[in-house]
Amino acid sequence: MPDNTHRFTGRALDYDRYRQRYPSSEVLSRLRAWCGLTPAWLVADIGAGTGMLAEVFLENGNRVLAIEPNPDMLGQLRAAFAATPQLEVIDATAEATTLPDASVDLVAAGRAFHWFDKERALAEFRRILKPGGWVALIAVDRDRDSKDPAFRPQIDAYEEMMSTHGTDYTRVRSGYRTYDKVEMLFDGEFHHDELPGLRQLDWPTFRGHTMSLSVSPQPGHPNHEVFLRELRRYFDTYASAGIFTTPTLCWITAARFRPCDQPA
Repeated sequence: MPDNTHRFTGRALDYDRYRQRYPSSEVLSRLRAWCGLTPAWLVADIGAGTGMLAEVFLENGNRVLAIEPNPDMLGQLRAAFAATPQLEVIDATAEATTLPDASVDLVAAGRAFHWFDKERALAEFRRILKPGGWVALIAVDRDRDSKDPAFRPQIDAYEEMMSTHGTDYTRVRSGYRTYDKVEMLFDGEFHHDELPGLRQLDWPTFRGHTMSLSVSPQPGHPNHEVFLRELRRYFDTYASAGIFTTPTLCWITAARFRPCDQPA
């Protein structure tokens, strides 16, 4: 959507340095088992950002078309993969990729998926996929819904801090619910798995990760200084020996659309 295209302007460096990487072996093993993924497949990485999900498929030997509309992300992406002929960077959106009809074997989207105009993006995915092609939706982040009593107080405190001092966190937070009901978006074969984990961050990494979020006030914003003070207070409250530990969750989904000529 037009306003979302620019949300990560000024954040690409922090995003690339501090966001959690995707667990390549776990993702690839599931896609091979579920979909029959091979290195011969052409992959379209939609909302490619700085190329973190593209890295997974490049590791598998795939050729990747990285679709990304944000200029800062594009700059980071091009610099990082300048010497990688298997990856082609394309300045386009999820809703209008510029790719030919029925041209890719797999459409993949990572943490950007909740920013897309779902109806238009899914129609575009269907258009560019070869017959029988797959969609892979993969996201990894802190587990906001963990029921572990050891982490619940710090999770609730973080949510409160972001809702109070972030820019539009409450609205954005509701978009994450997309991953809870993703099966409703597809009418064909569907596979899903969730991998829990833990991530440990020192202060520079914790700060950098939080500043890479689109809802964190950047320098020049009226809330920036107070936000950083509250962020440091939060870290000092919940870190132990200078290390903050948070539960994480990786969502891995692979699905297909039912052919138009196949009855429901």
